[in-house]
Amino acid sequence: MRSFAIQSACLIVAAAGLMAADPAWRSKPAAEWTEEDARQILARSPWVKENRAVITRRLTEDQLRDGGQMGQPRGVGNEGVDPKGSGPTVSPNVFSGPGGDDRSARSLAQPITLKLVWESALPVQLAELKSHEAEPPTLEGDGYRIAVYGIPGAGFKGEPEELGKPLKSLAALKREGKKDVKPVSVEVFQRGSGLVVVYLFPLSAEIARKDRQIRFEAQIGRIVVAQTFDLSEMEFMGKLEL
Repeated sequence: MRSFAIQSACLIVAAAGLMAADPAWRSKPAAEWTEEDARQILARSPWVKENRAVITRRLTEDQLRDGGQMGQPRGVGNEGVDPKGSGPTVSPNVFSGPGGDDRSARSLAQPITLKLVWESALPVQLAELKSHEAEPPTLEGDGYRIAVYGIPGAGFKGEPEELGKPLKSLAALKREGKKDVKPVSVEVFQRGSGLVVVYLFPLSAEIARKDRQIRFEAQIGRIVVAQTFDLSEMEFMGKLEL
């Protein structure tokens, strides 16, 4: 009997531990969230992903000319993505060298860590309000909004939508067995020393839980981003929230 009682007590303690470990968006009404709860939602939740993206190598001048371009492309995702001091160390023409010590960091693909956020999801909006963290000041319009934080660069001039236009055709939401969904607009905002790129996808895409997974893919200059989201995890108050 004593052994059974001990086992029962252990099960109760374990169950209590599991309940305590439930994230705030599942275990608490939003009105009871603390600032720490909100920060956790904005850091680690199904709507927020740390993404390991890739900065592709710079093309050689010959490759650019073959593609009808003169000089390296400019704009968001092209300028400011290479760290200072990453140029050629020996050869003045790093891209035509033998590929030894004169190869610079910018002539090779490099990893970069970004943050992807479903800004249109209700729990994200509530968490931003609770934590006093402002979302990007996007233009009006209903839809699914995904923001990409951490793009290098500073000092870009122009309206957010104009800066985002070159990126519009280079992004999509993808689901198995369905047509890709393209953004209706893309905006770029300056945040400190980096940029935030915000994609607006139409509600007519009718993303549903039965889609199971949805994949966001985008190219931002030389930066290539791909992230899969599990829709079964993105429920809030019994409803899929995107």
